[in-house]
Amino acid sequence: MSVTIYHNPRCSKSRQTLALLEENSIQPEIVEYLKTPIDSETLNTLISKLGFDSAHQLVRNKEAIYKELGLNKESDEATLRQAMLDNPKLIERPIVVKGDKAALGRPPESVLDII
Repeated sequence: MSVTIYHNPRCSKSRQTLALLEENSIQPEIVEYLKTPIDSETLNTLISKLGFDSAHQLVRNKEAIYKELGLNKESDEATLRQAMLDNPKLIERPIVVKGDKAALGRPPESVLDII
């Protein structure tokens, strides 16, 4: 079964997670989601596979754009999801997907549970 990593090569956790996969003889499909933004269906699928109840759990709320857009804990789901689609930098990373499961590589070792 194939493994996919939603990856930002400038992020140390993302690089560490990719290296961990490779150390475990896994050559994942690499999606650089800042270069190739994901669509709404993919975002919804990722949130579901991660087992998250809300987009709030996947948003990077310390990014400057989060505050610039006026986002906060009270922001509704539709607003948050659209902000993440319009500004992929807001999506927490890395995300590793295998089959119907996904894991956030924070810490990188957490992805080992699904591979």
